[in-house]
Amino acid sequence: MTTSNSPLFDAIVRLDRLPATGRSVEVSLDQEVRAALAEQLKVSAIESFDAALTVVPLRGGIRAQGHIKARLVQPSVVTFEPVTQDIDEPVDRVFLPEAEGSKPTPGSEVFVDLEDEDFPDHLDGPEVDLSALLIETLALAIDPYPRLPGESLDDLPAKDDGEASGPFAALAKLKPSSE
Repeated sequence: MTTSNSPLFDAIVRLDRLPATGRSVEVSLDQEVRAALAEQLKVSAIESFDAALTVVPLRGGIRAQGHIKARLVQPSVVTFEPVTQDIDEPVDRVFLPEAEGSKPTPGSEVFVDLEDEDFPDHLDGPEVDLSALLIETLALAIDPYPRLPGESLDDLPAKDDGEASGPFAALAKLKPSSE
């Protein structure tokens, strides 16, 4: 069993061993790791997960580019029937060492340009674990409201018995009548 601090799978790149031309990182998860990842992402199952990245040196750090291909199953938000989603998501992330003296002091102001592209991630040592990047990319690609083709929330039967419902309706019943 894995702990919360250890990664589910190995995708570590050492900066000091990275050739100038870069290297490929291939990740293909077995059933046990896919089951743990499905539990972590709160989906029914992950049927496949493959990632192919090219990692190259960039300004003292690295740039990881590639794709994630996955197939997952989760329940429909309408009927709770299983819905399969195929994911083919690009990955492009830069990891740079933190500049000397760039840590803000407590109480100081920090300028954030919201119009800028994605900020680079900072390196915390001589290696980068790309497993968190791959899990994050997969999590962001998951459909938050999966439905089978043709399903609509309008298909659900609406409970309307003419009586008000909800917490405020229950409170209104407790209020003494002024008649």
